[in-house]
Amino acid sequence: MITETSPLARMLAQRSYRRGTFKLASGKTSDFYVDVKQTVMSSDGAALVGRLLFEKLQAAGVRCVGGMAVGAVPLVAAALVAAANAGCPLDGFFVRKEAKAHGTARRIDGRFDPAATIALVEDVVTTGESTLQAIEAVEACGGRVTFVVTVVDREDDDGLRRLAARVGRAEALVTKTDVQRAADAL
Repeated sequence: MITETSPLARMLAQRSYRRGTFKLASGKTSDFYVDVKQTVMSSDGAALVGRLLFEKLQAAGVRCVGGMAVGAVPLVAAALVAAANAGCPLDGFFVRKEAKAHGTARRIDGRFDPAATIALVEDVVTTGESTLQAIEAVEACGGRVTFVVTVVDREDDDGLRRLAARVGRAEALVTKTDVQRAADAL
């Protein structure tokens, strides 16, 4: 079946999908890795991912989007450009693992509005742990996350389901199955 995200699955398969032995952020070992940055850090990859993210965010009524640094930063930027191209207001922010010790000493930086409808984006979800940390940071600053969008759901550890249970709604642009099928077709 051809879907709108099939071009994304193909692009990820070509640029981001690797077979081998990899240690994941969760500490687990995997026989494949999807390095979304290899796709989103290209002009056509950023345009496609940004448009797909923005469409999801717009449909959910989101006005403020963020995520955990470093992985979510190019995703947020891509979504913001897509929103600007569509003439729609959208603000973005990122969450540091800990507050910086200089300047404003903030853990959340960018255009964060705790009163806005807030979504978080993630490059790949396995357990969802880093996004759960970002949710906690947003809540500590008075905000409420209502939606999470990941580029790839690894379908391994129920991470997307954990996030949906926490915020009410979580979706993936593609799954590991989509990317692996696209890789097998190359």
